Amino acid sequence: MKKIIFLLFASFLTATAICQTKMQVVEAACGQCQFGLPGKSCDLAVRINGKAYFVDGSKIDSHGDAHAKDGFCNAIRKAEVSGEVVKSRFKATHFELLPEKGNANK
Repeated sequence: MKKIIFLLFASFLTATAICQTKMQVVEAACGQCQFGLPGKSCDLAVRINGKAYFVDGSKIDSHGDAHAKDGFCNAIRKAEVSGEVVKSRFKATHFELLPEKGNANK
């Protein structure tokens, strides 16, 4: 009986920890053009604690023209994200591009 209660409690704690991904502000840009990641096309990436990761769960073109002056291929932007790094890729559960400073209309 004690084992069953322990397993139920451990399962609850694990499920709670998985559901609680914290929001953080990171640098976001084209992985190839701005962060020097390998590849032949333009793909969304984030830089967390100085390390760049390709993003799963959001696409580069979902946030405007990547090749515009302020697009991900030409500028490193800030984004609010939640998710986790799995097998060297960032699995986003939330990705919101933040407005550039001095340009609140974006």
